[in-house]
Amino acid sequence: MSSYVRNIGIIAHVDHGKTTLVDAIFRQAGLFRENQAIVDRVMDRNDLEREKGITILSKVASVRYKDFKINIVDTPGHADFGGEVERVLSMVDGVLLVVDACEGPMPQTRFVLKKAFENRLKPIVCINKIDREGARPLEAYDKTIDLFIDLGADEEDLFFPHLYTSGAGGFARMHPGGGEQDMRELFEMIINAVPPPALSEGSFLLQVNNLDYSEYLGRIFGGKALRGKVKVGDKLVRTREGRQTNFTATKIWIYEGLSLSEVAEAEAGEIVMISGLDDVLVSDTIADAAQPEELAPIQIEPPTLSMEFYANQSPLAGKDGGKFLTIQKIRERLQKEESVNVAMRIDPEAPLDTVKVFARGELQLAILIETMRREGFEMAISRPRVILRKDPDGQTLEPIEIVTLELPEEAMGPVMEEMSRRRGELRNMTKDDRGGLHLEYSIPTRGLIGFRSNYLTMTRGLGLISQLFDGYSQYRGEVVSRTRGSLIAKDPGKITRYAYEDIQERGQMFFDVGTDVYGGMIIGECSRDEDMVVNIIKTKAATNIRSSTAETTTVLDPFREFSLEEALSWLRDDELLEVTPKMLRFRKRILDHSQRKVSERKAEAHV
Repeated sequence: MSSYVRNIGIIAHVDHGKTTLVDAIFRQAGLFRENQAIVDRVMDRNDLEREKGITILSKVASVRYKDFKINIVDTPGHADFGGEVERVLSMVDGVLLVVDACEGPMPQTRFVLKKAFENRLKPIVCINKIDREGARPLEAYDKTIDLFIDLGADEEDLFFPHLYTSGAGGFARMHPGGGEQDMRELFEMIINAVPPPALSEGSFLLQVNNLDYSEYLGRIFGGKALRGKVKVGDKLVRTREGRQTNFTATKIWIYEGLSLSEVAEAEAGEIVMISGLDDVLVSDTIADAAQPEELAPIQIEPPTLSMEFYANQSPLAGKDGGKFLTIQKIRERLQKEESVNVAMRIDPEAPLDTVKVFARGELQLAILIETMRREGFEMAISRPRVILRKDPDGQTLEPIEIVTLELPEEAMGPVMEEMSRRRGELRNMTKDDRGGLHLEYSIPTRGLIGFRSNYLTMTRGLGLISQLFDGYSQYRGEVVSRTRGSLIAKDPGKITRYAYEDIQERGQMFFDVGTDVYGGMIIGECSRDEDMVVNIIKTKAATNIRSSTAETTTVLDPFREFSLEEALSWLRDDELLEVTPKMLRFRKRILDHSQRKVSERKAEAHV
């Protein structure tokens, strides 16, 4: 049976079209009815994935071709979700590397391809989007060979099987000018180039790298069955760090199409899901109870950022429709995330009123927070901080990223100035034949916090940015994240038009007239690098003198709205972001003005 199974992961740089290519494979494999309404990017089932146009969580689906079953795993392309890539590569036998015919291999392509080589997986290369204007498929193929050489590929690996494809057009061709109009060549190449699962003799063995949850059955877990068979009712054992727990397999599933199909038994080589035990984590080993065994844990890139979560204790807590407000509920939700997200950890030594989370990157944290607020959580969040280390000589080390920027030439000056301010060091600069610039920087992870939104502004939305973790290096000095202070509300109430007109001259406002505020809430950015307490709720004193035009001719400056990522990067260490289902609010950690002054004086005395 296993000789008729092919397990393949699809990996690529962000926006190179892999999810659209999967859609085309599904269509031509007959996964959809003839008259069925099909949503584009069917593997991106999460709302945030659809809104942001990226894959966040890896997902499994399968198609049938001739007598073969092909299990397809769609993986994220963004570096912040590298843990998902690591997890997936441990349960496939080959990879489909998707490369944009216009852009060629990109830095994130390097990351996932290097991981594939480390797992001894042979790639099939799809030069995708060949029907797009400006496509240079043969040049993209040559650059892919260069990338293989840079990564130290063997000589035989340089003769990798490859096709020229269009996910949107639904075809795969042996040559760019070929006439093939369907995906048949891709199916044939997967069958012939991807090896069947390598299996060994013996009892059932599986390493958990896929987790799910059912309200009726509890935890569902699985991965590629490495050995033997498993049946409903079998006695199994879960092993983690030498500790064993016995349980019975209550249900078993395999993937058929886009969903799980319940079966009585599953064989080695299949991607299997099992229920029967709740306490299961990624990397756990599942084996026959009569022959317990433990496999080496799955290795992933370390977290580089930390963030603190608190219960929302502002005067407006619970007034925006939040259902889960206590620190206990927040901790339970984050522990649930930790159990399925291999790239995230919770600090067990944090104070009882705090949940400290370690994660891979700013985008990963923002996605988690946005998901929680949509689920009805309210919380207060600190500014992301990098995780520092010490070397044997006591020197401070910090995480470093390799960042590649693609931008119009006219934006070069402001971008290079900003990267220099953030302690970035230019490593390479090239110009393409379309007049665009490619800049490669080595930069501290903390220097990238908040850079993405600034970069898009400086490049008028035309810039592309890619990043890759490059290990730890010597601390490069202070990075000034914000050069302006805060406008802080003095008293609770509603923002009045009269106060807005007066205070907008001192900085930029964050909220509209009529918005509820409280003392200690940040309502805007000061025009100078100092905090300023303002009366944002004051009203005009009543007099006998009236002006027919004064109140109608004054134009209010527009207030600034923040995305979640922008809000996290704007924070300072003495501030928190209040996140509710409806609002993002900035506030000082200490709301009382007099207490805050005392705290600031104490901090200055310690310096």
